[in-house]
Amino acid sequence: MNSIQKKIWTLVAVVLLIMAAIWFALTYYNQKTQDRYNDILQRYLSMNEVTNASQQTIAALYNYLLAPTEANRGQVDRSKKALRKARMEVIVLRNADNDFALTNYMNLIDSLVETTDRSIMFQSEKETEDSSKAFSEATRISKYISEMTLTLLDTDLKTYDRFYRGIIEQSSELKKLGIWLLLSITFLLLLGTYWFSLSITRPVQKLTQAAKELSRGRFDLRVEVSSNDEISFLAKMFERMRVNINNLILEIQQKAQLENELQQSKLLLQESQLRSLQSQINPHFLFNTLDTLSKKAYLEGSEETSDLLANVAGLLRYNLKRLDRSVTLYEEVKVLRQYMEIQKARFTDRLRFHADIDESCLYVQIPGLTLQPIVENAVIHAVEPEEDGGTIEFRIRDGEERVTIEIADDGPGMTELKIKRILEEHTFETEGHSTGIGISNVVRRLRLFYGLADVIGIESGEGRGTKVILQIPKARRGEDDKALDRG
Repeated sequence: MNSIQKKIWTLVAVVLLIMAAIWFALTYYNQKTQDRYNDILQRYLSMNEVTNASQQTIAALYNYLLAPTEANRGQVDRSKKALRKARMEVIVLRNADNDFALTNYMNLIDSLVETTDRSIMFQSEKETEDSSKAFSEATRISKYISEMTLTLLDTDLKTYDRFYRGIIEQSSELKKLGIWLLLSITFLLLLGTYWFSLSITRPVQKLTQAAKELSRGRFDLRVEVSSNDEISFLAKMFERMRVNINNLILEIQQKAQLENELQQSKLLLQESQLRSLQSQINPHFLFNTLDTLSKKAYLEGSEETSDLLANVAGLLRYNLKRLDRSVTLYEEVKVLRQYMEIQKARFTDRLRFHADIDESCLYVQIPGLTLQPIVENAVIHAVEPEEDGGTIEFRIRDGEERVTIEIADDGPGMTELKIKRILEEHTFETEGHSTGIGISNVVRRLRLFYGLADVIGIESGEGRGTKVILQIPKARRGEDDKALDRG
């Protein structure tokens, strides 16, 4: 993880590296130019040294000829030695432009040394006239050397004139380059500083925005910071805190929802119990009366009336005693058959009822009074208003995890709005229902009983009948948990 301090040191290192590179480049260029300038100056000094040495040789020779002493002779020898040394330094100055002139220059120096030696020799042999002639020749050669030195210097000046002009042009270009280089470096530094500041301020801004959203209660927004420094670590801790708070809020909401469902279940149970109490007007007297009437009808030979009274007694007994607990699907189907026998006696051929039941799954638990209100709703709306009556189809099919119950009729059907209101558990009038329980009440009880929202569905349309589909789980949510605990 890169720290902010490391980023700062990296920026400083880059700036220092750029400055060092510029300094080394300028130093190298300056040193190179200075070396060439020194070489040219050394050429001028070397040639000037030849001229000085030749003149000193002539002066020493003149003094020796006037006073031929050992001291003057030594001065002549030292002058010749300096002249030879200057000659050696001039040899290295040879190039294509001055090759011929420099060769003559060397020859003149050699001639001056030879003429000087000859003048001294004539002086030692007392041949004054020959010595004077040799001295005059040496003086003339020395003048030639001086003139030749000027000629060579002039040649070098012409040769290196381009170099001087190049130095001036390069200096001008160097100034321009320096300006552009300064602007470029300034731009790059500004760009680098902007990028560096963004790498710090942008994560801070994101973190600040996330804090504002959290302060507004929006705990579902993820905190994301794309950096690799201390701010990233802070953002991760901030995100962990957000997740913990969000989980806590969700847990509180779930508990509140469960409490609300429990309260609704209690209210629904109280409502059912109240309706049950309203209908329990001396139930034993009513049951005994119906049984007596049933037996009397049977003894009088009215077996159909006896069966009808027995079905009514069983239906009332079931409706009054099974509201506060679950029953098996077998019991629900049994009471449904009793209800349909009563309705067939009422509507005769106008009511056509077809049942297709898979009896292998009738052990499944279901809330009491679930099927009868749905079928009764079909009788009220699909059979009773029609002159020719109607058909009700009842199917039970076994599935892998759920049992499918279908109750279909060929009535006028329902609108999408009415289906939506039923599934949203809006209360409808229950007038005409023998149980006092409407289909919306059934929807609410099923969802509370199984803890699932998709346990019931309705397929319908205007003029094409209605089909109610129940998807009954084979095991309730609480029973699954208990089974796991036992396992």
